[in-house]
Amino acid sequence: MNRRLPANMAFDFVGKSRINGLISLNSKSEHLNFFCVDHFNISHVNLTAPGNSPNTDGIKIGMSNNVKIRDSHIGSGDDCIAILSGKTNFDIHNITCGPGHGISAGSLGKHKEEKNVENIRVRDTVFTGTSDGIRFKTWESSVAEITVSGFLYENIKMGDSHVQIRNVTFKNIWGTSRDKVAVNLQCSKSFPCKDIQLIDINLIHNGSDGPATALCEYVNGSARGKMFPPSCLN
Repeated sequence: MNRRLPANMAFDFVGKSRINGLISLNSKSEHLNFFCVDHFNISHVNLTAPGNSPNTDGIKIGMSNNVKIRDSHIGSGDDCIAILSGKTNFDIHNITCGPGHGISAGSLGKHKEEKNVENIRVRDTVFTGTSDGIRFKTWESSVAEITVSGFLYENIKMGDSHVQIRNVTFKNIWGTSRDKVAVNLQCSKSFPCKDIQLIDINLIHNGSDGPATALCEYVNGSARGKMFPPSCLN
């Protein structure tokens, strides 16, 4: 039997708390593990592990509500942030992620007792040297009937690298954009993005420079449903 290695720090059933200015190096498992926390703020943390170190998630959170993660650098051999089941009202802002597997929702659907994941915002975030950027992980034969909804990704930058991004869906994304280019899909010329789907996008820009626009570079995919700004995918 493989023994589970410990997290550097774990917080269970904690409310109205915060972590600020923490440095965590070379964790054996995840750096920070949260379970059943509420109104928890995480800011200015630096979580670092080698890119080839297995199962070293930066931040792993399950069954929690009203969490803010901002102004932090996370580099690991697994997910920078892993969003497990039973989460509502998350705001992830100004994160640099890399190395690692990006920011992930899941894996989801393995256990019957899992809960919905709702209202997650990821804004002003940069991925550099990651195998993925934004991803959703679900079990093919899910036993849980849960919903993943209300996700907003805004102002996301993917660093040019030898990363192949494929089979990603952005669905039911709405709100306002500070920039005129509200949908910005810029991928690597050497490794273009493939099988990207946009479904029901409604992003408004209220600036004096005109309505919102979309920009696609080295992206292959499709769009359907309500689409504003008009899709730049062929």
